[in-house]
Amino acid sequence: MHQRIPFRQPHIWTVSLLLGLGLVAFALVVFASPAQAAPSYGHAAQEDQPANDFCLACHQEEGIDKTLGSESLPVTINPTQFGLSVHAGEGILCVDCHTEISDYPHPTVRSNSIRDYQQTYAETCQECHTDQYDAAHDSVHQAALDEGNENAPLCADCHNPHTQPRIIGETSGQLTTAARVEIPATCAKCHTETFDIYKNSVHGSALADGNTDVPTCTDCHGVHNIGDPTTASFRNNSPALCADCHDNEEIMSKYGLSTNVLETYVADFHGTTTTLFEQQFPGQPINTAVCSDCHGVHDIASVDDPQTGIAMQENLLTKCQRCHPGATSNFPAAWMGHYEPSPEHYPIVYYVDLFYKIFIPAVLGGMILFILTDIYRRIVNRIKGVKHA
Repeated sequence: MHQRIPFRQPHIWTVSLLLGLGLVAFALVVFASPAQAAPSYGHAAQEDQPANDFCLACHQEEGIDKTLGSESLPVTINPTQFGLSVHAGEGILCVDCHTEISDYPHPTVRSNSIRDYQQTYAETCQECHTDQYDAAHDSVHQAALDEGNENAPLCADCHNPHTQPRIIGETSGQLTTAARVEIPATCAKCHTETFDIYKNSVHGSALADGNTDVPTCTDCHGVHNIGDPTTASFRNNSPALCADCHDNEEIMSKYGLSTNVLETYVADFHGTTTTLFEQQFPGQPINTAVCSDCHGVHDIASVDDPQTGIAMQENLLTKCQRCHPGATSNFPAAWMGHYEPSPEHYPIVYYVDLFYKIFIPAVLGGMILFILTDIYRRIVNRIKGVKHA
């Protein structure tokens, strides 16, 4: 009995070890199976959902369209452009937006026009872009839609869902340079006349040359929460709006421009009146000049432009006469603009100001010194008088 024990124990341990290894191998096979792996973006095709390749197999054909009433909607999708879009990059499926389509043939489309069909997808973007959707619904564009203007822009009018590239940097979180340069062209789809004016302005021409320091449409009007630029509040707030760039030392130093434009504006009659009026009567029209009254709105030119630049006295006089009809040729000379007095600019004002900066402290300092010495003399005389007694 004692001789068999050493031979039976190793046999039992070997069997147990083999069974344990078998269970571990089975678990690895089951839990590491590709069928259990989670999709990267949560939009991977399900068994009952067609993949994008399935849709593009037909929709990549040239010249296919859909008849909607008396109009034809092109439904050809360029697979290369779609593949480079931000939606394709994020793993978005066609059926994530076209939720009513899951197979072929497609269900009957009830829309009688292209615009009517586009409006059926107006709520689709909200699924992923809630913040932008909510902001757009508080904008002047949504107000136009609510008033019955069917041509007011929808999300897809500015962002083609099949070709929209990434416009926000993945690491920077900021608008990309390429996207910034394209903004005016996007707005020009509806605002053609305004774009034609802007592109020839000092800002628009610089942007066309690739200078992204200059303001584009969204810098002044907002992105999705675009307000009504015809309101008194928008006009009254324009000095602060312009100051967003013109008070920026990092940008202005590149071009040798002053960052004191807002300060000098607020210090003069126009700016002081505008500031006080807006504080007391917010949102009410004001009749004093703001930035756009002198510099223009979309047609802003360089101040040195010989045709319209207000550095030229004759051009500035024309601007002044809009509010001051009786202004004569010497009227603009009374305004220093955005210059601070210096030996180069308005030297008389500079030296008079310098004189008073020296004269007033000297007079006050002399008076204080006189009073102090008089007090000292009186104290000394009183002490001497007491001792003499």
